[in-house]
Amino acid sequence: MHDERAKRCADCGFTYYANAACATAAIILNEREELLAVRRALPPAAGTLDLPGGFVNPGETAEAGIQREVREETSGECLKVDYLFSLPNMYEFSNFIVHTTDFFFRCTLRDVARLSPADDAAELLWVPVCAVCPADFGLPSIREGVNKWLKMYHSNQ
Repeated sequence: MHDERAKRCADCGFTYYANAACATAAIILNEREELLAVRRALPPAAGTLDLPGGFVNPGETAEAGIQREVREETSGECLKVDYLFSLPNMYEFSNFIVHTTDFFFRCTLRDVARLSPADDAAELLWVPVCAVCPADFGLPSIREGVNKWLKMYHSNQ
């Protein structure tokens, strides 16, 4: 059985299937209709904007993963997490391409006034929705996700 995802060991016959890893991204708005963005501290795309989020750990749900990532990067506590959509992605890490499925969630936080950057977030920024520019986000899948979310946001206004 041939599959481009399959990697077969010629010595032992073991076949490994390279499936997509799960990653998450948070859409967080404050009461002034500003989007929370983080400035990436580390490669890839260090110094560019991103959404809070990251990889889902083994044994963790996507919902638990986004709550953990938001806490790690912003010190924020998610009160509510709502699934929005997912996108396929290819994420380069240490010169290795990782195929991911990125899950985007709308997150409501307990107290946005007490947020502070941590982990791989160098800075937190509140960007008015009317000023959000997908091109400012350094990772292609996040740019695509921000663009898709903006269309959803404006269609509901």
